[in-house]
Amino acid sequence: MARIGLLGGSFNPAHYGHRHISLAAMRALGLDEVWWLVSPGNPLKEGANDMAPIAARLAAARRMAGRARIRVSDFEQREGTRFTIDSVRRLKGRHPEHRYIWLLGSDTLPNFHKWRDWRGLAREVPIAVIRRPGYDSTARAARAMGWLRRFVHPSGQSHRWTDWSAPAITFLRLPPDPTSATAIRAHNPNWHRRPLPLARAQRSGMALTARRPLDRTSR
Repeated sequence: MARIGLLGGSFNPAHYGHRHISLAAMRALGLDEVWWLVSPGNPLKEGANDMAPIAARLAAARRMAGRARIRVSDFEQREGTRFTIDSVRRLKGRHPEHRYIWLLGSDTLPNFHKWRDWRGLAREVPIAVIRRPGYDSTARAARAMGWLRRFVHPSGQSHRWTDWSAPAITFLRLPPDPTSATAIRAHNPNWHRRPLPLARAQRSGMALTARRPLDRTSR
């Protein structure tokens, strides 16, 4: 049995913040790997005119993952799934030998109730909420928390998540990273055609975060 953290999203583009929270969650949760599920297209972002082709997003994600225990996956594209609930169920069916926990940014939790069958998703896998700067209070006051609050586990017990029965949710106390994909795209809209060096893209994303909203993944 492998302990796998699942981080889904557009990764448009993948940036150091994704890597930072993945490695931090790996330590906090005792994960063997984190899988980045790169979405072919977010159903709640249909019509977005700044979405790079999935091939470019996968390539950028693999560069950012480097040699860390992060697996960049095109699972959703190969399986033809559009919603996270379908992807997770299909993934559990394909690899029943693993244990999975969903990694969710605190900036996404306020919109979690808009996801397809979000309660069903919470019943499929435990959820670990990753802190994003400026979203602590809104995350805990999220509409979905009205239902999820009864299933909260202390962060001090997060390494025991495989003993939990879903629904289960924990708020990890990890060092925040302010990098924003939205800010990176604002600085370099054609990043997939003329990509910045990763270190420069990281600095640009951090510098602009204070003036622009964070990239939100909702599906």
